[in-house]
Amino acid sequence: MRCIADRRWSAAEDTIIMKYRRLANTGIYVSELCLGAMTFGGYGPFQAIGALGQTEADALVHRALDAGINFFDTANVYSAGRSEEMLGAALGTRRRDVIVATKVRGRMGDGPNEIGLSRVHVMQQCEASLRRLGTDYIDLYQIHGPDPYTDIRETLEALNDLVRAGKVRYIGCSNLTAWQLMKALGVSRQHGLAEFVSTQSYYSVAGRELEREMVPLVKDQGLALLPWSPLAGGLLSGKFTRDGGTDPEARRVSFDFPPVDRARGFDIIDAMRGPAGAHGVTVAQVALAWLLHQPAVTSVIIGAKRLDQLNDNLGSVELTLVPDVLDRLNAVSALPVEYPAWMEVLQTDREPGTSRDWSRFTRE
Repeated sequence: MRCIADRRWSAAEDTIIMKYRRLANTGIYVSELCLGAMTFGGYGPFQAIGALGQTEADALVHRALDAGINFFDTANVYSAGRSEEMLGAALGTRRRDVIVATKVRGRMGDGPNEIGLSRVHVMQQCEASLRRLGTDYIDLYQIHGPDPYTDIRETLEALNDLVRAGKVRYIGCSNLTAWQLMKALGVSRQHGLAEFVSTQSYYSVAGRELEREMVPLVKDQGLALLPWSPLAGGLLSGKFTRDGGTDPEARRVSFDFPPVDRARGFDIIDAMRGPAGAHGVTVAQVALAWLLHQPAVTSVIIGAKRLDQLNDNLGSVELTLVPDVLDRLNAVSALPVEYPAWMEVLQTDREPGTSRDWSRFTRE
């Protein structure tokens, strides 16, 4: 069951009620919105995503804190560690009031062992992340993806040792398939190791592939789902149009990621413009609100390069989508039903003489 608590934040002319949801079966609560720090630093390939300096990062983090956000996410590979350093500096003395998540897996040097999920790399990178963040513990330490060259038991044992040492509170994963996550849970249970409590995965109203396997798993196993890129790399911000119109500063102009079916995406955007206009909100707020209405979601990871973007995202927690709007968005963004889903329908017991409607299993 999803547990929610409220906190009220007040400003000169507006009021935001930030809600908190329990992180899986742990005893901690995280805000419905999590501020991602991938825009901090702007080093190497991450410059295309954001190149914020410390002053800009401070402003975003402090605004998020004042709005009730208590959950922040980064990774060691973001700008080669600069993101972690800047997030730690921005949090300062307020670090103890928040939940900090970071990740390990990516390449952090030229050596053959400076990548992956081996015990050596996990242990080294945890120590490095602690130094950069300026803290003595990480609340949620996540593997950033699978490592086909390291046995998952080795990785889990290393993570378990970090938990027992008090350097990590909880562990999670990111970008795994459902079978990989379930295998990891099985190995942890078989050997009495710390278990993943969350998965950070791509999920948006324009990218619902996660609903095929991962969402059922998350709900069945009681894990927390933390969607990244909820606006599909900015496509759902409302800045993009079918005729090619866009904000020249938009991230997708230089970094077209994650992959999205553009034709389908614009159909979804068109479906959101109506309710957005009717309620005086933005398309981005509707897209974020749609995710917050999904029962498997715990906290949505947002990113921003400017305060106005962050303020717009914050408004999504106040937006309630009525059933009719949700039905329309669900219909226009629905995935085609694939095997074995249609076989399950075929094998479902039904009253004699009833017929099956196969139309929803085929494309027009």
